Amino acid sequence: MRDDEERIDDAALALLWPTLHDGNWAWKGFDWDVLGRLHAKGMIHDPVGRTRSVAFTEEGLSRAEALFQTLFTRPD
Repeated sequence: MRDDEERIDDAALALLWPTLHDGNWAWKGFDWDVLGRLHAKGMIHDPVGRTRSVAFTEEGLSRAEALFQTLFTRPD
């Protein structure tokens, strides 16, 4: 069985959203390969560096929120 990297990336992007702070920054506690793919897809700015956070792009921020709502919320 192979990993579905697209679904892994979507889940990681969605899980970055609740750690949002200072506008469009999120804590970067995910695997570097995943963060690299999200950067290549234009969802986050370059994650390499000394900061403990990564900045979303506008598209990434919007997609992260939508994915979070889809994957991790339920109707009341």
